[in-house]
Amino acid sequence: MQIKDENAINLAVAVHEDEGAARWTHDDIAVEVPVALVYNYISHAVMMATPDDLQDFALGFSLTEDIIADAGEVSHIHVQSGKNGITVRLQISDERFEALRERRRNMVGRTGCGLCGVESLKQAIRVIEPVQSVAVTDEAIQKALAEVNQHQPLQQATGATHAAAWCDLEGHILLVREDVGRHNALDKLIGAFTKTGYSVHDGFVLVTSRASYEMVQKSASAGFGCLVAVWAPTSLAVEQAQEVGMKLVGFARDGRHIVYHDPDSEEQHEKARRAV
Repeated sequence: MQIKDENAINLAVAVHEDEGAARWTHDDIAVEVPVALVYNYISHAVMMATPDDLQDFALGFSLTEDIIADAGEVSHIHVQSGKNGITVRLQISDERFEALRERRRNMVGRTGCGLCGVESLKQAIRVIEPVQSVAVTDEAIQKALAEVNQHQPLQQATGATHAAAWCDLEGHILLVREDVGRHNALDKLIGAFTKTGYSVHDGFVLVTSRASYEMVQKSASAGFGCLVAVWAPTSLAVEQAQEVGMKLVGFARDGRHIVYHDPDSEEQHEKARRAV
């Protein structure tokens, strides 16, 4: 798999090893650019992202941030590059646009708990509808882990990006998106997923990052029943997985992974917790 020219630049760099003289070589650097998301005529957010699959990103972000409820509420997406970055313009339904305008009015000057637009701690974590957990086998998780590296050309070239992958119940990787930001990679995957016709009940998500609460929240908002992360979850991520009924796996490595929550094995988990 080849990386696109706009996603990486090649720089001359000096490599210093032990006490020897510097050795000059070339290194691929992942490109990171500001991406402005504009809904109808309102600029809502600017994210730092890899300049690829931006229509998928805009759609996934809109869904996971509750700006729209369904992909069909976006009638048009246009990506435009400029001197200072990239603008992605989305045309959304009148109803959703009015709701977004109301949300923005509530955001002005209110940062009570440290999150822009949030007045209280209760508002900091959005309520997500429960999901249907997916019975994912250990073998499927290990198979996906063994395959994921070959689906990350930008990471292999630069060492600077995250990936989010949709895997079937046998562990085959069917869809992957990469980005310098772990949230962006997941949003891109979710946006792309909506166009495939795949069912959320027929697979699981694998991310090459940690499982923060935002990753669980975004996955649950898309209806995914299982999230597997290469690195650790946070306590809030585990709590959210428990609340929505999602299977959450972390520290996924070759031959080993840790199940932090599995609704289908809750009785066994409860016995184990009491025994510790």
